[in-house]
Order: sequence, then structure tokens, then C-alpha cells
Amino acid sequence: MDAELKNSILKTGTTILGIVCKDGVVIASDRQTSAGTLVMDKKAQKSVKINDYLVISGCGIASDIRKVEKILPAELKLKELRSKTRPSVRQAANLLSTILYSGIRQPSMIPMQAGFLVGGFNEDGTVELYTIEPAGTLNLVEDYDANFGSGMPFVLGFLERQYKKGISLEEGIKLATESIKSSTQRDMGSGFGIDVFTITKQGIKKVVSQEIQPSFKED
Repeated sequence: MDAELKNSILKTGTTILGIVCKDGVVIASDRQTSAGTLVMDKKAQKSVKINDYLVISGCGIASDIRKVEKILPAELKLKELRSKTRPSVRQAANLLSTILYSGIRQPSMIPMQAGFLVGGFNEDGTVELYTIEPAGTLNLVEDYDANFGSGMPFVLGFLERQYKKGISLEEGIKLATESIKSSTQRDMGSGFGIDVFTITKQGIKKVVSQEIQPSFKED
């Protein structure tokens, strides 16, 4: 792992992940946002349904993620009005890729620093998951991905052993939940809750919404 990747992970304290199942896609995330060693928010929603057919999940600078959550659906709606057709999941991911690429290439005091997972269903019923790293590189996910959040090493190690191609949506939900739990136990940048979305040709559902509550007991 080179210095650039190490610095990227240190600046993207969170855990996001996407899992491809035989009947859809699962996207999950924790709820903690931090500034260095300080916890800033314990209830952050990092996976967000931005329109009727797309969910995005972001890691990195919170303001950049919030900006994308506002800009992307607006740009997709404009594109739909101009072309009279709904943009595909890949077109949405490509647009986000361009936004991220432009955000780090244009002269700025603070360049954009955010990575995303984009999952959605197309009008023909197909479901797709894409990962876009902070520099804008776009890749179709065929199994699972955790982008560049600080919880990535823990999640990928867990999924490497537990994921099986062709798993059901229910199995994917359980796997995603356990993955987030694993990262919150070891990653200082992740914690306080779990949110899980499913994406199928029937639509988008939030299937898990859990709060992690600390407790104290006598030794």
C-alpha cells in the first residue's frame, strides 16, 4: 500500500460497501463522521436514495458528499427532461465520475476528496453497482466493493472469505450487516449505526436501520 493510498484511507473515515446478489444489489454503511480523532456526528446517513431508482453511498469529506447528493439528482433530472428518456445507472455513474474528476483537476485550495458507490435499477429491469474512487475512476462491481473508506481493509478481508457468487438478497443483507459490525469493532473511523438498502427491479427498500449503543458493566 503506497503513501497516496494510506493518506486517502486516513481522510475517508467510514465504512461503505456494496454487494452484488443474484436478484439485486445491497448497499450498506455505518453512521459515524469524524474530524481526525473527534467524532462529529453519530447519526450520519451515508447511504442515500437520491431518486426513484438510485442509491449512492459516499466516503470522504462530508461536505463533498452532501454536495454530490444535491447536484447529481438535479443533473440527472435535467438530462431526462432534455432527452425525454431516463438516464441509465451507468450514465448516472459516469456523470458522477466526471464530477469527481473535475473536482480534483481544477485549481482549488481544497480539491474534492470523496469516493462513491452507485447502485440502481434500469428501465429494462437490470440492476447494477458501480464504484467510483476519489480521483474519478469508474468500475462496474461484479461481486463486492468497499471503495476507500477507512473500514475497507476489514470489510474486504471479511467478504473475501464469506462472499459466494450468486448469493440471495437475504444472504447479502446478512453479509452486509455483519461486515459493518466487523469494521466498527476495529476501525476508529466507523461506528454508531448500520443502514442497509436493497435494490431490485421492483425498487429500492431500506431493510436495516440499527443504532449501536454503548453500554458499561462492572468487571
